[in-house]
Amino acid sequence: MGRLRRHFLPEAVESLSALEVTGEETAALCNVGSLFGDARLVVVADVDGLKAERGRRGGWKAADVEAVVAYLEAPAPATVLALVAEELKASSALWKACDKGGLVLSYDVAKKDLHGWVADQFRQRGTRAESDAVAALIQLVGDDLHALKGEVDKIATWAGDEPVGEREVSALVAANADTPSYELTEAWSTRELARVLELSETIFDHDPKPRRDVAPRLAGTLAAHLGRLRALKKLAAEGVGSKEAATRLKLNPYYAGKLYKQAEGFSEEELDSAVVALAELDGALKGQSRLAPDLEVQRTLVTLARRPGGSL
Repeated sequence: MGRLRRHFLPEAVESLSALEVTGEETAALCNVGSLFGDARLVVVADVDGLKAERGRRGGWKAADVEAVVAYLEAPAPATVLALVAEELKASSALWKACDKGGLVLSYDVAKKDLHGWVADQFRQRGTRAESDAVAALIQLVGDDLHALKGEVDKIATWAGDEPVGEREVSALVAANADTPSYELTEAWSTRELARVLELSETIFDHDPKPRRDVAPRLAGTLAAHLGRLRALKKLAAEGVGSKEAATRLKLNPYYAGKLYKQAEGFSEEELDSAVVALAELDGALKGQSRLAPDLEVQRTLVTLARRPGGSL
């Protein structure tokens, strides 16, 4: 939904709930012109109602669905209607109408089952994909099933009868532009200062929110990553392997292995210094500095990427 909204001006987006508007009112709203340009987005959530202890409550009834189905026969050309449901049967009239007149995006794979789902997509195409390759693909693309399916198609076509490993996935798949923080933390861990600054600038530029609002979130990402590095560093000192550490910390084994390698590149003193640097950043973002928040984040990244002895 975030990616969809970014295609429209904020003023041209209407966000509603089926608990408050009828199907007929939704159709009428879609047919109203916009004062902010040609393109409009009307989002209606809860079309299937809200979960209750017994059954569901609210949501659209048969008359509401009929009104929307009738609208979809001749929709307003400049309006995109997005209907959001938690559970909707493929046999329902609303699903069929949306599938006929537009596109149905079904996200019905739990995150814990995502690895198995991607592996099965490769098997269906006759491609032998290693477990690390599947994990790497999810790490790069995220949990968007349609994006994952597209990348699997591309990789399978390229691979032919050859097996696919992590190296092939890394070479063929670009990281999702919406979530480049994984690349940022990895560049920090390998002390690639130019890459760190480049990626941080990409994050600030691509996010639809103001840079001052992105800065605290990015600082939180860095702090969370540092916390995992310190935890894994401690477990490694105790002789705990990456697979057991992944279980203890509830991390993806592939991701934990990556973090283990990153943690090896830092001393305990460096990680302690990073804690201090991020604490100072937190204070700066909360009003203790007159510099712009995004500049404070990038100054901290330079400190974090600095090698022992002050070199970069």
